Amino acid sequence: MARKQSQLEVCSFCGRPMPEMFSGLGTALICSDCIESGYRIISSRPKSHSLNSEELSLQTLPTPQKINDFLNQYVIGQEEAKRFLSVAVYNHYKRILQNNENDDVEIEKSNILLVGSTGTGKTLLARTIAKMLQVPFAIADATSLTEAGYVGEDVENILVRLLQDSGYDVQKAERGIVFIDEIDKIARKSENMSITRDVSGEGVQQGLLKMLEGSIVNVPPQGGRKHPDQELIHVDTKNILFICGGAFDGIERKIAQRMHTQVIGFDAQQETEHIDRENILQYIAPQDLKSFGLIPEIIGRLPVLTYLKPLDRTALRNILTEPKNALTKQYKKLLAMDNVKLSFDDNALDYIVDKAIEYKLGARGLRGLMETVMTDLMYELPNHKQTGKQQSFTVTRDYARLKLEKADYVRLKQAM
Repeated sequence: MARKQSQLEVCSFCGRPMPEMFSGLGTALICSDCIESGYRIISSRPKSHSLNSEELSLQTLPTPQKINDFLNQYVIGQEEAKRFLSVAVYNHYKRILQNNENDDVEIEKSNILLVGSTGTGKTLLARTIAKMLQVPFAIADATSLTEAGYVGEDVENILVRLLQDSGYDVQKAERGIVFIDEIDKIARKSENMSITRDVSGEGVQQGLLKMLEGSIVNVPPQGGRKHPDQELIHVDTKNILFICGGAFDGIERKIAQRMHTQVIGFDAQQETEHIDRENILQYIAPQDLKSFGLIPEIIGRLPVLTYLKPLDRTALRNILTEPKNALTKQYKKLLAMDNVKLSFDDNALDYIVDKAIEYKLGARGLRGLMETVMTDLMYELPNHKQTGKQQSFTVTRDYARLKLEKADYVRLKQAM
């Protein structure tokens, strides 16, 4: 409420005496100039991603094939996972946009579980889906979560990042996508009962159940622990799509054991010949997840189960050059800003791919190798931009081998 005083009062924000003040709680006062300045600051902020009935409808919702085509621009390979993901995301947003008809048919939410080794593209798939639909997106790491009351993060803190990405617009956040990485790290530690609580394993799984299924979650605005006097934000998770990912290192043994016990009798040898032992992860089933340590309740809340293949040499080679945000394109753009024309020899890229396969780091390892090769170049070449002449440089196989062998030598010296 604005009030005028015969005696000038001081603004609590700028400290200037003004004839007209707006009073708040207690003795807080704010002048009209500060209100206008605050409005300009808020108005100039970039608008966050949104998904509402005006922007997305059943008519404008991308079909699974269009979603898959968009994923192909950023993700190399993984055709099976992209098909599963495209259909699941399409059905999820159809469920949100469905007309409220009185036909007593309620479509349930289908969260997704991606199983694959490190560097196969689990996080990239989820991020690309959110980019296409322009919805709030958050990545959470399950390894930092603990049961309520213990050192670590509560499961509710997962939604804090989603609120931040939506500009704390609860309605937008309630239609976003959350990617929970390293879900395999909260597997039950042992089948045997113990006197100690499994606060970072089964306890976290129990805490995630209601959130994954859909419930009203009390979220602390800035994260951290909840306190009795803290004002909480109420978020309904029934329309939030949860995509979980994990490497599940060692689950291949569980799959092989299950498939071996099913093949008995005189035809055992004939049936086992049809099993692709190089990619046994494609035969994953919910019972394998239970054997690994996930509780049946959380498996039931992740009904869409798919796998990601280990990247072969061809896929790794294509990752360097084909996607819209390929690594070679990124480095060319960075050096083009310094008036440097960069190119890569095919033999150099083949050598980098061979090293990535040797280190067994997948697509994520390509970035580290490229950084090792390019660091000296990005340090030295910008010095020539002041001449005004365009410089050019080609990364050859010999240059890449020299830089990587030098880095390996340094690591060896450090280890000794």
